[in-house]
Amino acid sequence: MSNEKSKQDLIEIRILGAVREMLSKRVNELLHDFEFDIPIIEFGDYGCGYAVSPVIALASCEKSEKERIIKIDAYSLTISFSLPDKFETEKQCYAICAAVCMALKENPTLGGVVDRAVVVGEKYTPPKKANCGQNWEVVISLRVTVEN
Repeated sequence: MSNEKSKQDLIEIRILGAVREMLSKRVNELLHDFEFDIPIIEFGDYGCGYAVSPVIALASCEKSEKERIIKIDAYSLTISFSLPDKFETEKQCYAICAAVCMALKENPTLGGVVDRAVVVGEKYTPPKKANCGQNWEVVISLRVTVEN
């Protein structure tokens, strides 16, 4: 049982690493090609405006009967971005989401780490009150499947 648990932990770590790599490499390349100014994606504590640091959360997901029979693990993964409220922020939110979707369509297996990763939801949340110091929030939800 512990060997199975360590395999599970290993695949989760590999999924998170593959998503981080996709964001810091391919998504940044796509963002760089856009015609307007968009902060790059970096991992760390950046609050200076030139970079945005996403939060990636991974959780086990409910599996269909077919997935249980053929032993496929399913995960729910969310990528959350928080951007300061400025004139161009709404456009930046849509651009970041579009870049993530494009990168995932180009590489739905995350470099062979998973069987398939697909975007299942995009949520944009503006500040409750404009120009009062609150941030825009973008949450991209993915469903990731891995053959056991």
